[in-house]
Parts: sequence; C-alpha cells; structure tokens
Amino acid sequence: MERYGTNYLEERKLVKRWGGPVPALVSLVLTLAVFYATWWIFQDPRGWLRMYTPYVGYMYTRWWLIVLIWMVYLFNFWPFRRSWLDRAHPIFKGVVLTVISVVVLLILIKGFFEGILGNYGLAYFNPEQLSKLPGVTEFFAIEYAALACLMFAAIASWLSPAWVVAMEESPWQKLTQPTKGITILIATFFLSTIVYFITMHPHMGILYHPWQYFTSIAPPYWEKFADTVSGNFHVSWIMCCTVSVWLVETIWERYPFCLIKKDWPRRLATFFGIIAIAFALHFFLYFAQELTWGEAIRGTRRAFAPDWRWLHVGEMAIFWLVPALFLTFYCGNWPKKYSLPVNVLIRTVVTILAGMLFYIFYYKTSHLFLGTQKGFSHPQQFPMIPTIWLINIWLVHHWFMDNWPAWKMVPKTAGEIAADEKKREDYLADVKWTPRFGRGLGAGLLAGVAFYFITIWALPGIYAAIDIIPKN
Repeated sequence: MERYGTNYLEERKLVKRWGGPVPALVSLVLTLAVFYATWWIFQDPRGWLRMYTPYVGYMYTRWWLIVLIWMVYLFNFWPFRRSWLDRAHPIFKGVVLTVISVVVLLILIKGFFEGILGNYGLAYFNPEQLSKLPGVTEFFAIEYAALACLMFAAIASWLSPAWVVAMEESPWQKLTQPTKGITILIATFFLSTIVYFITMHPHMGILYHPWQYFTSIAPPYWEKFADTVSGNFHVSWIMCCTVSVWLVETIWERYPFCLIKKDWPRRLATFFGIIAIAFALHFFLYFAQELTWGEAIRGTRRAFAPDWRWLHVGEMAIFWLVPALFLTFYCGNWPKKYSLPVNVLIRTVVTILAGMLFYIFYYKTSHLFLGTQKGFSHPQQFPMIPTIWLINIWLVHHWFMDNWPAWKMVPKTAGEIAADEKKREDYLADVKWTPRFGRGLGAGLLAGVAFYFITIWALPGIYAAIDIIPKN
C-alpha cells in the first residue's frame, strides 16, 4: 500500500556537505537572500506589488503557511509518491510543490473566501461587496476583507497542526491518503469556523457604523475583561497557541506530554496543555508590557492602548518561534547529548535569548531594509508579516528541498528507523515516578516560580538600561 509521504520527514537523513556550522550559515544566507528578493517583489512598500499594507500581504502570508501545513502534515505530500520524494532533485521538488501550494492558495482566497463566502454569505470577505456599503472606501474595503480572511487563518494555523501534533491524527490515523487528509482538513476547518464566529466575527461586526447588532454580539463579550472591543485580544492567545504547537513539536520534542503512556490521556493532555501554555504566555507577555511601559489606558493609541498591546503579545511570541525553528531545521535541534529534559531546557533558554535579540534587532533595523516605518508601534509596523514570510521560506526549504544545497538527503535504512524508534521507546520506558523524578519536578517548579518573579523584578530596569527601540 502506498504511504505517500507518511513519516517522510522522520525517515529521511540529512547529511551535511561540510563540517561545523558552515551548512547552517550557508542555509541562513541563502534563505535570507530568497526572503529579501521575494519580499521586494511581493511585500515591500517600495517594491513591485507592494502588498505589505493594507492587510493583503499578511493575508496571503498566513494562508500560505496553512497550505504548507496541509500539504505536509495533513496530506503527507499526497498525491506524490514516496519514491518521487526520495529521488527527485531538491530544486525540482521544491519548485513543483511550491507552485502547487501557490495554486491552492489562490483557489482558497479567490475562489472560496472572496468568491463563495464573500458573494453569497458574509460580505466582509469580499472587497467588492464591502465597497458597495455607504462610507466604506476602497482602501478599507480591501483592508477589512483581508483582515477577516487572515483572522480565520490565525485560527487554522493553530488547529490544523495541533490535530496532528497533539491528537496524533486520531481517530483517523489508520486511514489512507487522501481520505485521512480530507477528513482531518474538514474536522479542523469546522472547528476553526466555530472558533472564528465566537472570537473574530464580533470584531468584524463593530468595524462598520452603526455596529451590526443583528448579526454579531456588540459590544463584544470580552470588552470589560480585555479592556477593549478589539479582536486583537483573541489574536493574541490564538497566535500564542500557534507558537506553542510548534515549540512542542520542535525544540521540546513533545516533552513532557510524551511521557504519558496511555494514548487518549496523552493526546488530550497535549492538546489542552498547548492551550494552557499559550494562555500563560499570552497573559505574561501582556503583564510584561504593563511592567515595562506602565498601565494600558483605554482610549489612547498605539503603545499605551490595550488593543495594540494584545496584538503585540502575538508579535512577541512570533519572535521566539523564529530561532526555535532555525535551531530545529538547521542546527539539528541542538543539543542532543544530554537527557531529553536537559536538552529541552537548554534549547528553551537559547531560543528565548535569541528571540529577545532578534526582537531588538528587528525594531532597530527593519525600516532600513524592509520598507516598514521607523518606530516601535507605528500603524504601519507589522512584524508578524516578515517573520511569518521568513518561516514560510524555511518550511519550503526544509520540507520540500531537504535543506539543499548544504545538506544531502539520504533515506534511512529500515535498521536505522528501527534503532531510532527503539531508542525513544527505551527512554520512555525508563521514566518512572520515583522519588528522584519527583525531586526533579519540584526543583523545576521552584525554578520556574523564581524565574517568573526575577523577570518581573528585572524587566523595568532592563528596559531602562537598553531602551534602544524608538517608540514613535
């Protein structure tokens, strides 16, 4: 029976063509060059298509991410056979799969959202329908339609991979492709639709004056809690869910949830554990802004406005995801020589520090080479667009092109695959609830609490000492 690309990523062996850090550096330079060239063509306000603002560029960026996830995680590269994935040249494979992803992307945006939903269901998915309303200019018609589409994408970018990573494709894991992919796609799309109507639709209902009381809850139910009517409150925690899924999948290797040996308790713990991690990150990063800049004031704009700060939570989370993916894709998920908990701890610390440096570097330099506006909270500063655009390029390079040219893909032998599986099973079998294990958990809990309070104490002073980011 044809497996298509099932377990292709796990069963391939990427062999470095050169020693040391050279392959990672070569890949970084190459992907940054592709990033900048494509950014100039599609996104840069000084470039060719200039899709950066309104939200059109962001909409396509987010949905391209989801299409890539669908192709690899849900459909396992179907309809391409495993033999083709193993033998095709990385350039040819990358071009073919990328072109297909773009075609699917255009059909999804132009055909489904704008064509079907926008014309026959919800007018705000189609700019032409929105522009017919009194007082809605062409610019805002395009912006609102793109905003609605990308808000749906934000939810799908969390739930689509979460069903594979957390739920392990259950209960459809034994189906063959494309039946399995279509089933999971329909299930996650259905869940995304429910979450969209509960979280994002009320936001769209208040963008037009008068508020659309008949079609949405207005003012939105989160107004008093979040101190804003903006849907950015939901964008924040949903983006944190997206980041948490990939942290669990990459640098954490699904730890500690993989220690749960019974299937359904492990799956449910992972799914809801990802949400719990996301909410912890969501509230902590908002609180960090309160400590750094002072209390948010409703009615103000930009850095002091609650709606911007909720949005910035999601932006800060993305800055953490970028180095985490680079560490996994191009650094072999370093380190690997210690126990899994120690490896996870080191990776987490390294990527947090790298994310903080990347955050500072971005706001200091993005206006120089990306065409964005200088300023920390400028209305035309959307760091999630370039960061996710870069992530998309890395996914194409790592998933479709096997990290070519710095790596060479060699399929693992049956013995190597069995050895890897046995090593993992042996590790999990050795994990037992012993007094030593309990002491380790207790020490980790105390370290986490200490880290939390030290961070709260240190944030204002650190920010005052390295205030190198212009606010406006």
